[in-house]
Amino acid sequence: MVAGATSPKASSSASPQVLVASNRGPVSYTRAEDGTLTAKRGGGGLVSGLSAIGPETDAVWVCAALGEGDREAARRTGGRLDRGETGGQAVRMLDIPAETFEAAYHGVANSVLWFTHHMLYQTPLEPAFDEGFTRQWARYETYNAAFADALAQEAEQGATVLVQDYHLTLVPLLLRERRPDLRIGHFSHTPWAPADYYRLLPDDVAADVLRGMLGADRTAFLTTRWARLFTECCERVLGADVTTEGGTLSVTYEGRTTRIGVHPLGADGDFLRERAHRDDVAERRAQLRDQVGTGPDGLPRRTLVRVDRTELSKNIVRGLHAYSRLLTDRPEWREHVVHLAFAYPSRQDLAVYRDYTAEVGRVADEINSAFGTPGWTPVLLHVKDDFARSLAAYRMADVALVNPIRDGMNLVAKEIPVVSDEGCALVLSREAGAHEEMAADAFCVNPFDVRQTADAVHAALLLDAPTRASRSRRLAETATAHPPTRWLLDQLRELA
Repeated sequence: MVAGATSPKASSSASPQVLVASNRGPVSYTRAEDGTLTAKRGGGGLVSGLSAIGPETDAVWVCAALGEGDREAARRTGGRLDRGETGGQAVRMLDIPAETFEAAYHGVANSVLWFTHHMLYQTPLEPAFDEGFTRQWARYETYNAAFADALAQEAEQGATVLVQDYHLTLVPLLLRERRPDLRIGHFSHTPWAPADYYRLLPDDVAADVLRGMLGADRTAFLTTRWARLFTECCERVLGADVTTEGGTLSVTYEGRTTRIGVHPLGADGDFLRERAHRDDVAERRAQLRDQVGTGPDGLPRRTLVRVDRTELSKNIVRGLHAYSRLLTDRPEWREHVVHLAFAYPSRQDLAVYRDYTAEVGRVADEINSAFGTPGWTPVLLHVKDDFARSLAAYRMADVALVNPIRDGMNLVAKEIPVVSDEGCALVLSREAGAHEEMAADAFCVNPFDVRQTADAVHAALLLDAPTRASRSRRLAETATAHPPTRWLLDQLRELA
């Protein structure tokens, strides 16, 4: 065992123990003025997947405390949260110092790695890596080391560890140094940058991220495209050897081989269909239908639906410009279509995100001023997050607009066809990971081409009902082919 390694726990279960590591955990806490803590459990693919692997695996989720409520909960429990508040899940929440978390999460993960993989930099001005970034990177290393230490402490002999995403790229190698007995997987939920763009990063950082991920037995991605771009970076940055055998990619570096996997994450169809037909969704659907109204011909207006966070990569502003172009070039659609645009604020602690959110509102107002009439509001923009209202919009969608600049997958593209009442047409960016699976039945667009996107929306609106319904059924079948439970179980099987 290497110096500084942690002795493994004895196994207490028949099946190998499973550990998951991610920045965000399955529960979050808010603290009232009187000091009372309230726990709120989350959803998502990891929560669903872990619930499917069974209690015999003695699964443990290691995550970071994200706010003061979380930090207080971690302090009161020594980091091992009350299972009564986590839905029975064993959770180790790390009380990482706030300044370390801030630098690692905002300074590096969200402001550098996210921007790199989504190719969002305005390169004449950014990035500029200086002493400030060097300090932030050191804290990113500290943050990753804290996860590696906790996983090494929690893991039984021969356990399987699934490390999640760009926040924790260094963990696999750090953990392997501490616990060589473990089976380690890493999964990237983002796109991966082409090598020339990836090399915007400082040379040592670019290499350290790759080396960290190659510490895993297997590192996996949402699409074949992202997996191949990763291996290209390994070749170009590290000089690693990339081989393909039996259709499986592998990377060999410094005498160690890491297998490369692809696991497209799908929608949880059963959950979505059940949840979309509860009373609160029906109530919001009626409200939205009333707001959309009927056209001059007395028929219900058509709906163009998008549901996104105001994340820079989601391309909401160009989507609005495309809708404006549709109304300009195709005046026959005026008063006959409404754009339901749900743009929920994201990362508002960063100025660039606040500015982007404001621009979304400005462009929506501009469209309504230019085209609106007393009986027709062209864009109904909602900025307050409301899951039931989102599902109501899904059900109403005639056309779904999903046009990200770049996206690891984009589950909205998969969820709307599953839920749509009458079947919807999908206008889909070729830069979304979902494009790899769904292109055959979608109207595919270059996300930067506003006129092409407007033309695609026009073509989608013109689809006759039977064609739209049949395409939507095929999209829904594709969307649910890899539900969250299967997605996670497939990764565990490949690591066995």
